[in-house]
Amino acid sequence: MENGSGFYTLKGYSLNENEKLTSSMEDYLEMICRILQKNEVVRIRELAENLHVKPSSASKMVNNLKEAGYIEFKKYGYIAITQKGLETGNYLLHRHRVLHDFLCLLNHTKDELEQVEKIEHFINKITIDNLERLTEWMRSQ
Repeated sequence: MENGSGFYTLKGYSLNENEKLTSSMEDYLEMICRILQKNEVVRIRELAENLHVKPSSASKMVNNLKEAGYIEFKKYGYIAITQKGLETGNYLLHRHRVLHDFLCLLNHTKDELEQVEKIEHFINKITIDNLERLTEWMRSQ
């Protein structure tokens, strides 16, 4: 992909990244972590309902997350998160919260869920860290 130019298509930038999680995989892992904050277990049906997808779609994505080492299947169809999944999921929740807080403060609103969902997959950790500091500074003014 090197031709002297620093510009790529969105897909090109994605191919350059070392991360193995797709945007969809991030959404599923983030939701698994959200459910685990409220419940001790996660089932495919519950995951599908929370993401407004069919159970068959959720099942396919759960298999992808399992193959990547983020989750495991337990008895009775429960989804268990691995240490890798927990660490990544916690970061995804943090990223979501930082973006949501920033956009709510910037736009003087209480809910920016749709906007966050549309952009969160494209912002790197450095930018998230800087947005968090900026949001804290803006609140202190």
